[in-house]
Amino acid sequence: MIDSRIKFRHLQTFVEVARQKSVMKAAELLHVSQPAVTKTIRELEGVLGVEVFERDGRGIKITRYGEVFLKHAGAALTALRQGLDSVTQERIGDAPPIRIGALPTVSTRIMPRAMQLFLKENTWSRLKIVTGENAVLLEQLRVGDLDLVVGRLAGPEKMTGFSFEHLYSEQVVFAVRAGHPLLNARQSHFNALGDYTVLMPTRASIIRPFVEGLLIANGVPSLPNQIETVSDSFGRAFVRASDAIWIISAGVVANDIEDGALAVLPIDTSETKGPVGLTMRNDAVPSLPLSILMQTIREAAREVPSSKLAPQKGNPT
Repeated sequence: MIDSRIKFRHLQTFVEVARQKSVMKAAELLHVSQPAVTKTIRELEGVLGVEVFERDGRGIKITRYGEVFLKHAGAALTALRQGLDSVTQERIGDAPPIRIGALPTVSTRIMPRAMQLFLKENTWSRLKIVTGENAVLLEQLRVGDLDLVVGRLAGPEKMTGFSFEHLYSEQVVFAVRAGHPLLNARQSHFNALGDYTVLMPTRASIIRPFVEGLLIANGVPSLPNQIETVSDSFGRAFVRASDAIWIISAGVVANDIEDGALAVLPIDTSETKGPVGLTMRNDAVPSLPLSILMQTIREAAREVPSSKLAPQKGNPT
């Protein structure tokens, strides 16, 4: 039967002193005082009824009884640590992942930075990030397949049962490849849209009504040559390789603009500005890991330069 007087600190201290052959070094590694180490060893010797260390000149050495006990003490500590690790791994493995729906506007600009900050918190939580159209993600959120949606605020008719936390606002831009003919054109850019292929947001996307309103207000009721897409990878590749015009949220192409691969046509799109933030179910109670993730998203959003990609007013439109 194990003597109840032997505690974990007795085993840990004994093993460390045996390894270091020094009370001073063991105390430093255990972050305790030398007198505390000496007291713990004396308590252990009192329980065992024998000395486990003895003086050896100016240092100490382990005794024959200490050698015998060390084999079992070391094994006991190893087994205990393995048990604790196993429980932790089992807990992490069984815990459901944090499921995030990310609209294209935040997938390339906000979420990568938020993930970097979140991983530094060492929550060891599993993450699942999905992208898609707003209507699809909100439905998954509604039925419980997602815990959080990050992106533009949906229309009032789609927000029933949801809460929204505003992080920042952004607008739509007309993105083209570097060196595009319209970048230096003097005529109205809206009049020239019919001469190019235009990538439009799909009808189910949040920004589609804003884009249609902007076009109609500027005398463009329809576009003869358009492609509807929410694929940022396709849009990016197609626009870089052609003279197509990509009407898209600024956040999607922010990095491409900064890198110089894409440019923004000087069109005033301020009326398309809308809130970007966090959408959750009203009845949802976020877990601790999800709360931490939401905080890292807030921090990442604060790093986004405000209106950095907004086209300058006063240029030809």
